[in-house]
Amino acid sequence: MLGPVDENTVFTPEDFDDFHLMIKKTSYDFMMNKVEPKIEEIEKKAEGVTKGILRQAGELGLLASDIPEEYGGEEADKITTIILAENASISSSSFATAFGAHTGIGTLPIVYFGNEEQKKKYLPGLATGEKIAAYALTEPEAGSDALSIKTKAVLSEDGKYYILNGAKQYTTNAAWADIIITYAKIDGERFTAFIIDADTEGVSFDPEEKKMGIKGSSTRSVILENAKVPVENMLWVEGKGHQVAFNTLNIGRFKLGAGALGGAKRAIEYAADYALQRYQFNQPIAQFNLIKNKFADMTILTYMIESMIYRIAGLVDAKMEEFKEGGAEPSEIVKAIYEYAIECSISKVFCSEAIDFVVDEAVQIFGGYGYSEDYPVERAYRDSRILRIFEGTNEINRMLIPGTLLRKAMKNELPFMEAVMNLGGELAKLKDAQIPEKSPEKEEFYLENMKKLFLLAAGNAAREFAEKITDEQEILNRLADMAMEIFAAESGLLRAKKMAASGENDEARLAMNMTKCFFNEMVPKMDTWAKEIVAWTLKDEAAAKANSAIRLLTRFNLISTYAMKREIADAVYTDKKYFLDKM
Repeated sequence: MLGPVDENTVFTPEDFDDFHLMIKKTSYDFMMNKVEPKIEEIEKKAEGVTKGILRQAGELGLLASDIPEEYGGEEADKITTIILAENASISSSSFATAFGAHTGIGTLPIVYFGNEEQKKKYLPGLATGEKIAAYALTEPEAGSDALSIKTKAVLSEDGKYYILNGAKQYTTNAAWADIIITYAKIDGERFTAFIIDADTEGVSFDPEEKKMGIKGSSTRSVILENAKVPVENMLWVEGKGHQVAFNTLNIGRFKLGAGALGGAKRAIEYAADYALQRYQFNQPIAQFNLIKNKFADMTILTYMIESMIYRIAGLVDAKMEEFKEGGAEPSEIVKAIYEYAIECSISKVFCSEAIDFVVDEAVQIFGGYGYSEDYPVERAYRDSRILRIFEGTNEINRMLIPGTLLRKAMKNELPFMEAVMNLGGELAKLKDAQIPEKSPEKEEFYLENMKKLFLLAAGNAAREFAEKITDEQEILNRLADMAMEIFAAESGLLRAKKMAASGENDEARLAMNMTKCFFNEMVPKMDTWAKEIVAWTLKDEAAAKANSAIRLLTRFNLISTYAMKREIADAVYTDKKYFLDKM
């Protein structure tokens, strides 16, 4: 994120091969033909419906993309996994929640950390849907602070079992789970992961939570009362459960972003269909320019999150291949996920907030009908809200983004401090630089300046507060905002450049226009955030010097985006959906 990136190294949806397109169509058709007709039953948790559909998905191989072939899986790349996660969300968010919990946080701990016997025992059934997985980490007094769990595990006298006692809260898939991934502290001290068979004596479940949204998903508390878990069901290494939990959550954050993408695309489709049919003042409301502006903003954000998600998928795939070629064990491959822990948190936060914006605007386009349960955007509005809480709240993830970056910098895993030290020379060169007149050179100029702006703000904050910067949560929050905007803008720009290089066409031109619109709103925000950080961090002459640098870095020629946004909306109307979606 700190240095230049060649667009040819970035994966985009335009790079889907025949297999990816086949998986996309198969999963899309499955959601529309098997899930869509059952939405009302799913929402009411009708007996056997969701579990039955999951098993049907398993028969098609849709649950097995991350599972190695020798255990009945597909062992597909992360691009395939993200396509599946995206499409799972286009029909029912409740089903998508069940699907995601099973294929992600429920299955991956065994894939990455399980031993040979555990994989042989559990993964084939998880691949087919014969067995359904749940993930139980949160406790009444341990939410974001997962390491403070109270659930205790004690070795039995005969050494054959761990006896678990405690309570887990908000466990997705609890009602139909056969396997539960959970965590306890051995002797109250060593945080450790376990695989529990749901029918184990001493395991019980509280009634379903009454939720605002995703009503068709199962969310219950899991009660462990002297639950006897065989010692062979301890997952990975005693006292290393935090590595299982946090690496699994990183992957979950990444997949959550893909789910937000699928939901955003469907919301645009719902809203476009309605706006083209709804007449007011003798014309479709779609033709009013304020409505076009809404569709454009919804589409621009969707383009950015799509570009971001598939870029990250390509990065993770490439890193995993490096580890595989080195003969690494699966447990070591999670280092590939940690390598992109910052991007996973960016995906989670940016995408979950983007879909909230998109569904909110969709409800507004529907007007009064959008507030009625008879129309799907009402459910989409309620369902999307949980994404800002799932997989670590957005507040926690905002702390993780700059926090992880600074930790990597201190370990010399990133050239962060080197870049900060070189900033003075870079600023001196910038004094005589002119803003390019044409795109994409103009956006490249802005992007490089925004990276320098981030370095300026983060470097001054790190120098001023040192180890105590973790207490400056407002600063970390703003640095996270800056990092997310930069990563999104860069992802969109790289994709637009790549599309243009493959041939000038309307889609490439519209992609560049969406990128221009995003930059037009990003730079002023970045200016404000940087000044906000400096105002708290520096005083007197130091503050004046930093603000002078900010003025230099945020030189910007505001453009009119009205015509571009109208054209983006017209493209949505022509296809009656997000127009860059490939099938």
